Amino acid sequence: MDLSTYVIIFIAVLFLISGIFVVKQQTSAVVERFGKFIAIRKPGLHFKIPLIDKISGRVSLRILQLDVIVETKTKDDVFVKLKVSVQYKILPDNVYDAFYKLDFPQDQITSYVFDVVRAVVPKMRLDDVFEKKDEIANAVKGELNDAMINYGYDIIKALVTDIDPDSEVKTAMNRINAAERQKIAAQYEGDAARILIVEKAKAEAESKRLQGQGIADQRREIARGLEESVDVLNNVGINSQEASALIVVTQHYDTLQSIGEETNSNLILLPNSPQAGSDMLNNMVASFSASNQIGEAMKKENQKNQSKGKAGE
Repeated sequence: MDLSTYVIIFIAVLFLISGIFVVKQQTSAVVERFGKFIAIRKPGLHFKIPLIDKISGRVSLRILQLDVIVETKTKDDVFVKLKVSVQYKILPDNVYDAFYKLDFPQDQITSYVFDVVRAVVPKMRLDDVFEKKDEIANAVKGELNDAMINYGYDIIKALVTDIDPDSEVKTAMNRINAAERQKIAAQYEGDAARILIVEKAKAEAESKRLQGQGIADQRREIARGLEESVDVLNNVGINSQEASALIVVTQHYDTLQSIGEETNSNLILLPNSPQAGSDMLNNMVASFSASNQIGEAMKKENQKNQSKGKAGE
């Protein structure tokens, strides 16, 4: 074969190689022949007739996102900006419609978002816009689905991602929120103070109750001791009046002795009644008499014991 043959073969190989093309994953290629649609090529290795067939376009089947900012006014006359994010994709079986029927899908989606938001938000107050943003997003998605399905598009999700009221309104809202937080904090502090007062009062009441109970128990024990002392004195022939006088005088001297033993004590309480001295003297006489009787009784008892002892010997 001569050189011209090799040249022809080389040109033919290049011609065939130029017809080979690859479609990437999540992509579809639109092939036309002499300007007329002939096929949609899916991901993989494909061949087209060079100079006759051409790839008119490649369509992405990935999920796309479009952010639309809409400014409108609420029912209570507050200007607000809403940021709506729309996620959409081309259906694999509707690549032809998406490629040939709609040239600028972003503009079409933006128009529908504006239309829906400006129809729904003016019927709501500002607080309702914040609380019902999901309803706004669902309304946008529903309207877009009905419109874009005819063009081969599927609306995956619509979200209201930001709500931005007028700057003056935001300042007023911040003041209201700050005042509300201060009010709640004051309520909590007041509740805590009331609880502290109540608990303190309960503790004081319990302390007084226990103190009173202790004093009552002490007085009962003193009374029981006095009663036993009177009974002992009665058994040796001392009447109750003389026994009481003896006990009073004894306690009086015990008290004076305890005060004297306390080096830090410098206070002595004395009765201020005009008859106090006479009463104290009478009590002392009665107590001395009772003491003599006790002494006589003890002597007689000792003599009896000694007589019994001698008789036994």
